[in-house]
Amino acid sequence: MKKFLAGAAVALGLATPAAAQSNYAYTFPETGHVVYVSCFRGPWKEVIWDRPNAKFVDSLRELGYDYPNAHAIAERVCRDDALVFNKEGLKQEMIRIYYESQAYREKGAPNYILR
Repeated sequence: MKKFLAGAAVALGLATPAAAQSNYAYTFPETGHVVYVSCFRGPWKEVIWDRPNAKFVDSLRELGYDYPNAHAIAERVCRDDALVFNKEGLKQEMIRIYYESQAYREKGAPNYILR
């Protein structure tokens, strides 16, 4: 019986895909700040357990966002099902959020509209 359970556990472990990470770094040329888009992805393509990693939230805080806004942005980006395993989409979404954000406009920079 123990051999059966051990074999079943090994088979289940091999059948379950590993959890994945989604990582991307983008440097904003105006400031030199780097945003590390880093999300924990569950073992499925569906957005189930997806959450931002600490370095994502911390890099947003270094840009000037307070913690609640940094965490909200990171959570929204990581849980967007259109951005799962889509590095170019993650990059474009972070650029859009950055340039449209209140934190960027308060620094006196022009209000860019990305298309």
